[in-house]
Amino acid sequence: MRIKLPHIPYIANKIMLDIANSSFIEIKDQLEKLNQSVKNVLEKDAMNEKKLDEKVKELLEEQEEEMELMQVDRKNMFWLVKKKLANDFGVILNSEDRHNHLAHQILNELIENDFINFVVSENRVKNLIFLSIENYLKIYEKLEDEVYDKISNYKTKPIPGSEEYELIFEKLYQEELRKKGMF
Repeated sequence: MRIKLPHIPYIANKIMLDIANSSFIEIKDQLEKLNQSVKNVLEKDAMNEKKLDEKVKELLEEQEEEMELMQVDRKNMFWLVKKKLANDFGVILNSEDRHNHLAHQILNELIENDFINFVVSENRVKNLIFLSIENYLKIYEKLEDEVYDKISNYKTKPIPGSEEYELIFEKLYQEELRKKGMF
């Protein structure tokens, strides 16, 4: 699953909780600083993918007429062009490889800023961060379904996409995260 900008605070919180609860990592600074550092790494990655998507859209728009003439499937063409340009934008498209790379970047950031200390191998700490990302994304889909179910049981159902709907969704989502000890 792709990491989207709205997920970043939650993923950062999950990573921070896992680091704070780890028996082999010592936190040397304020959690807020660590959290912001993690968010910065994740945001940079998400923005790189956003820039890539924008470039691909731009290229496809330039070729719109030719694509229509040849009856090219826009969705497939988008993916092919994105795959071709991904390296130029520093984007890894394989989710597991990408999350592994992000875990490595986050670990490097925490070490460079002297935010943490540990007495185990770097690989073990990186794996903890990797699993934090993976576990959050697995839980996200389940929580999202639970929230949608709750909203569908409202007597007066908010309109999907409306500000009211988004506020209700966010509130219920945060409640579910708290129940699971992730926020």
